[in-house]
Amino acid sequence: MPRSSPSTRLARGPFAPDFWRSPLRGPWFTSVLGVVLLAGVTILFVTGLLSYAAYNPDLAPVNDKTPGKGILGFYLFSWPTDPPWLYRLTQGVHVTLGLVLVPVLLAKLWSVVPRLFTLPPARSLTHALERISLLLLVGGALFEFTTGILNVQLDYVFPGSFYPLHFYGAWVFFGAFAAHVALKAPVAFRNLRRMREGGGEDADGLVAPRPDPPTVSRRGALGLVGGGSLLLFVTSAGRSFDGPLRETAVLTPHGGPEPGGGPAGFQINKTAAYAGIRPAETTEEAWRLVVTGRSGTVRLDRAELLGMPLHSASLPIACVEGWSTSDQWWRGVRLRDLAALVGHEEPVDVFVESLQRRGAFRRGALRANQVADPRSLLALFVNGEELTADHGYPARIIVPAAPGVLATKWVARLTFGEL
Repeated sequence: MPRSSPSTRLARGPFAPDFWRSPLRGPWFTSVLGVVLLAGVTILFVTGLLSYAAYNPDLAPVNDKTPGKGILGFYLFSWPTDPPWLYRLTQGVHVTLGLVLVPVLLAKLWSVVPRLFTLPPARSLTHALERISLLLLVGGALFEFTTGILNVQLDYVFPGSFYPLHFYGAWVFFGAFAAHVALKAPVAFRNLRRMREGGGEDADGLVAPRPDPPTVSRRGALGLVGGGSLLLFVTSAGRSFDGPLRETAVLTPHGGPEPGGGPAGFQINKTAAYAGIRPAETTEEAWRLVVTGRSGTVRLDRAELLGMPLHSASLPIACVEGWSTSDQWWRGVRLRDLAALVGHEEPVDVFVESLQRRGAFRRGALRANQVADPRSLLALFVNGEELTADHGYPARIIVPAAPGVLATKWVARLTFGEL
């Protein structure tokens, strides 16, 4: 019988090997969960970075919700307008996959929890660095998944803004994740190749020395984890689709009461009342659109806008919280025609300001490639009828592939020029 070390003999409670008695823990079980997370977390990280790029944060300070990002913005590029459903896809995948991976993450953490209580805490410098990376990995994972889920539920109980917290947390987590993968991936794949319960290496001591009698197999436990993920998928993915599936999406944001039927019966986040829009300031007599550019400033009422060439585009709306709509039929004045009205024959950037008095994204900026797209409109109608107050009457922005928060409602001013 091998002799135990002094630290093992003195261990009590969770630091004692005999404290952990589950027969399910083992290298094969942990490796399967690890490989699933390897693929899933990589997709989450990439789609999260794409979501950040979609805001065009380098265009204007109002678009950048993570000031001071420095080299972490190295990959940023001008967000495209094709395909028009791009943001609907990337953000739908990001939010839905994040929810689906919750059972996998929790099972993975449960499977390796004995490693958090090993003695001595550090056997060497290499071991100490591994333990630090593990703490960053576990802490970063819990932080990212928790803040992401709270954002999906529109429940901002954490201190500070969601955007910088989630952005910087993602880089810390993924850095620790990459280091962990580099250290553990070879062992994980060797264990999976053996594909038998209890097989593989147990270099980390995951197998209980005196396990309790099993009540379920490891494959059964994986089936339970997979069933939990499937349940979360069924109760969240519907917000990215049309039809009856929307009614099953009870875990993703509704943005308030369902808007009902009719031409304006599609999702919103902010109502006119929430945004502080007074009906008196949106009447045809009171409201004017101020358009500024190279040749000066013009003020247009709704009748003058209706006298300009009107165009139509079928475009969806997709939000950072994960919900999206199908294509709605928008009709209005092209942004590039408004740019030409104030002296910009070639499309340029535009700074958009709303009548909205409180809340985020009262202002936003769009790049020249977005202004140039013929489907980018100052919309006056949707689905054959005038915009309702909650959908942005008297005028709103609609741009293909852009996040919903940049589809500014209750537009009051457009300033064209390089930003």
